[in-house]
Amino acid sequence: MAERRVLSSLDLLPEECQDDVAWALCQLNQRSRTQVDILADLNGRLAEKGQGPLSRSAFSRRNVRLKRRRDRLEERSAIYAGIVEQLQPDKVGDADLVLGELIKTLIDDLLDEAKTTKQAQELAAAYKNVVTGQQVSADRRATENRRAAEKLDRTVEKVAEEVGRTGRPIDAEQVLELIRKAYREGA
Repeated sequence: MAERRVLSSLDLLPEECQDDVAWALCQLNQRSRTQVDILADLNGRLAEKGQGPLSRSAFSRRNVRLKRRRDRLEERSAIYAGIVEQLQPDKVGDADLVLGELIKTLIDDLLDEAKTTKQAQELAAAYKNVVTGQQVSADRRATENRRAAEKLDRTVEKVAEEVGRTGRPIDAEQVLELIRKAYREGA
């Protein structure tokens, strides 16, 4: 069970002061002013509402928690940006298979350590989700392959129609241009 932390003076502020806290947190995220200046302005705003000043330590702890959260979000964004090219339908299936096998191995290892039937059921549900994800990925790949084959068939038909209509032989460059034209038109 997670330990409950003690509420800080920021947490104990009444509802009418929450917009001031939100303002201060927004100022921190902008990183254009010092934390000391923002705290001084926040304490001024709180004093106008009859609330006591916040301590530097409470404000600093909140800032540290926000920075950690912001850093994690930025790290995730960087990771996702790095793998976005791998998330194409034709590549997802391979990645899912590898990930699925890794998760199955981890589940197998954890199953030995499961102490209750509930833990074993949760692991079984996780395994089922992995298998279901792999099936969805395989279905997506099959759909994409079918669409690509249909588009190729339509393109070949358009090229054949063009060749048949002109009645003259064409070279490879002309065939490629016809294919490009058919693809641009949505074959």
